[in-house]
Amino acid sequence: MRKLNASIDRFAYRHPNFGIPNLMRFVVAGQAVVYLLYLFSNYGAISFLTFDLAHLLRGELWRLVSFVFVPNALRPLTFVILLSFYYFVGSTLEREWGTAKFTLYYLSGMALSVLGTVLAALLTGYHGLTLSNAYYLNLTLFLAFAVLFPDAGIMYMMIIPLKAKWLAWAYGAFFLWDLVKSAMAGNIIGIVIPLVSLLNFLVFFWPEMMDFLGIHTQRVRHQSSHQTIQFKAAAKQQRRKEAAQGYRHKCTICGRTDADFPDLEFRYCSKCAGYHCYCQDHIYNHTHITQ
Repeated sequence: MRKLNASIDRFAYRHPNFGIPNLMRFVVAGQAVVYLLYLFSNYGAISFLTFDLAHLLRGELWRLVSFVFVPNALRPLTFVILLSFYYFVGSTLEREWGTAKFTLYYLSGMALSVLGTVLAALLTGYHGLTLSNAYYLNLTLFLAFAVLFPDAGIMYMMIIPLKAKWLAWAYGAFFLWDLVKSAMAGNIIGIVIPLVSLLNFLVFFWPEMMDFLGIHTQRVRHQSSHQTIQFKAAAKQQRRKEAAQGYRHKCTICGRTDADFPDLEFRYCSKCAGYHCYCQDHIYNHTHITQ
């Protein structure tokens, strides 16, 4: 999980132009249009936007995406409150993470919601199982917000002032209770869909979850290992040599330096014995030096 989390961060760093800027604005606008369609007709008129395996197998591919535009609530006041809240949450996450990482988070949440529904449909044999809105996807947005901004104030039901972390703990408790009830009742749907749908939150916040649980053993072992101590000693020697060199960084593989290629990114590998520098093309693609 930690490697996957690091891969996501690397991808977002290397591809800052990836993604859809102001993604939540499009989601909110789409939900507003669908809600108006519902008001002037009925729920049956927007059912073609929900997802289920049976219709997907008939070639209705738009359902893979369109379910996010189906409103979570149909009462006007509740709809407006929820729409405003999740627009605020999503926009805040995009500003904090950047467009690339937020888009990855949202798209992976969409994909996992669909995957959870498909798995539950296959396990139960009921291909008409419907994913009618983005409830779990929106839940992952809020949980991400609560982790990043735990002390942010939220007016629950527009009346009760709460901190984001308190509301997140409450959601977490209800989520676990629902899983327990589903397990006791043998409800496969109630187990598979929630667990799969929230996997993107687990992946994106794996380091924070491990830190919260106090799982630092591997990190402490690594910091006190002979290889790490050797790396730090070699780093001190390298800094003393920098004053006598015409460059600061030189790739061990290709020999390029920061003096010749000032726009090139260089990093040092802590898994190699000694103090070895690599350019951005070789830092993740080299054989570790052991002696």
